[in-house]
Amino acid sequence: MDSGRRAAMTALLAAGLAPGAGTGVAEAATAPALAPAGPASARGPRPPVELLGAEIRRLPTSRKVVALTFNAAWDVSGVDTVLGELRRRKLPATFFPTGEFADAHPAAVRAMGAAHGLGNHSYSHPHFRDLSTAERAEEVRRADTAIRAASGTEPLPFFRFPYSATSEDSVADVNDLGYAAIEFTADTNGYLGPAGGMTVDKAVKRAADALAPGAIVQMHVGSTGDGIVLDAQALPRIIDAAEDAGYEVIDLRRFLVEGRAVEPGH
Repeated sequence: MDSGRRAAMTALLAAGLAPGAGTGVAEAATAPALAPAGPASARGPRPPVELLGAEIRRLPTSRKVVALTFNAAWDVSGVDTVLGELRRRKLPATFFPTGEFADAHPAAVRAMGAAHGLGNHSYSHPHFRDLSTAERAEEVRRADTAIRAASGTEPLPFFRFPYSATSEDSVADVNDLGYAAIEFTADTNGYLGPAGGMTVDKAVKRAADALAPGAIVQMHVGSTGDGIVLDAQALPRIIDAAEDAGYEVIDLRRFLVEGRAVEPGH
């Protein structure tokens, strides 16, 4: 990030408008948006300024809302189950496929994008901390191209780091490409599967324990070969737990209105 952009973010932090500052989105939405310089700059919505400058692990809202998100980097196990449950409940989610997944499973990405928002999870799922700025840009842009081709839809200006391996420089790089770094409040760890000591009960508990205004729950579709997708099995109970606690499951796209963030419901 150049000195001008860093100075702008320093000013936002001082004013309490940067991510994590605790300011409501409706108040922060009056700040001018920073112009991105990558795939999201020429088309589609731009990330609001309060989602730039740091990794986002909780949405900037005081409302009892929770966002359900799914990463996709392996096979298509569980995809139909998850999409079917969301359709049955008439609830939104956001999917973060890798570019390699989009190239290998275009029908799955097309089905995701037909009903839900699509983020960017890199092309080949590397550790971004180990990459140069140019290598990071290549990963993001290749993924963007693959996701667009597979889905036939406009991806969201949201990027999720592989392994959640963020750094100040890597966040600045994806911001400069036109993306907000959307991470998570809690991962269910369902992706570890039974072999990794996980169960459906444990996955549900991790999601329920993370509930807070603006919580972002990370889950996964696909398996590493055994066909077991604990998050797909846990999803109905996770939704029940959220709704029983008075939370609304929201679409991350509701935080993008004409390039600015708004409080859900406003």
